[in-house]
Amino acid sequence: MKVLVTGAAGFIGMHVSKLLLERGDEVVGIDNLNDYYDPELKRARLAQLSPYKNFRFVPLDVADGPVLASLFAQERFARVVHLAAQAGVRYSLTNPQAYVQSNLVGFGNILEGCRHNKVEHLVYASSSSVYGSNTRMPFSVHDEVNHPVSLYAATKKANELMAHSYSHLFGLPTTGLRFFTVYGPWGRPDMSAWLFTTAILEGRPIDVFNHGQMQRDFTFVDDIAEGTVRVLDRTAKPNPDFDGDRPDPGSSRAPYRVYNIGNHQPVKLMDFIETIEKALGREAKKNLLPMQAGDVPATYADVDDLRRDVGFEPKTPLATGIARWTEWFCEYRKQTV
Repeated sequence: MKVLVTGAAGFIGMHVSKLLLERGDEVVGIDNLNDYYDPELKRARLAQLSPYKNFRFVPLDVADGPVLASLFAQERFARVVHLAAQAGVRYSLTNPQAYVQSNLVGFGNILEGCRHNKVEHLVYASSSSVYGSNTRMPFSVHDEVNHPVSLYAATKKANELMAHSYSHLFGLPTTGLRFFTVYGPWGRPDMSAWLFTTAILEGRPIDVFNHGQMQRDFTFVDDIAEGTVRVLDRTAKPNPDFDGDRPDPGSSRAPYRVYNIGNHQPVKLMDFIETIEKALGREAKKNLLPMQAGDVPATYADVDDLRRDVGFEPKTPLATGIARWTEWFCEYRKQTV
């Protein structure tokens, strides 16, 4: 089938596109190649996809409504995987307008494109950050998520609400995926694995926030990509047991679903750092700092719904994933430094 992947030059977008291409789907990838981080990394990711004859790249910003609408009308996509977004919690503290344009205006344009062109299923990236001030663990899609602690998280929650309205009004099947702390080859330079690994190799101290008292449900990117493609193949359907007196946040009378995709094994930040140290054979110098604004102390995914409905759950052990990450990173660094 013909699939639109937005953010195809991004970390997760490249891996999802590759899986779709390898199984024979036609993929049209779009990305605006912005400079939030080095665009050369994004171009290098695209170079991994360009050998596939069933891949085409279109440089395009999802916030450009008329151009995006024209692409939808011309291509008539069967399904859409929407991964383009302004990423990063901390960046949202100083550049909020970037999030409004990409994550809200852009997502609205994607919904309109799907609505007017009979797209069979829209799968889009939400985030574990929507859980915000929630403290009951593990985080469940059946819990309310009404207290985001960053603008980034608020835009992801808004995406889920926007998607539901289109599912309800226009019968557009939509599925939101709450990704939990993704890491692995071709990752982003602003994420902890990249920052820690770089600092350790260069002998610089790493910043460890909340004095190391953090836990994250680190999830290997191959698991994220496989889960995304499996969900794409399972078109969202109404929940026949939905009760308006006790509405379930994870489903609806409309063809709307939300799933967590996480390793469901939270790891202490210090253990994550130690795993990188072992893989590199070097010890990190640690600069212990207070909690940053917009951050949360812990994440932990309940993936029961994903397991039940899709027959999938992430399983890559941290040591395995970090070994593959450091191997890729060291090779990439040789080529670029």
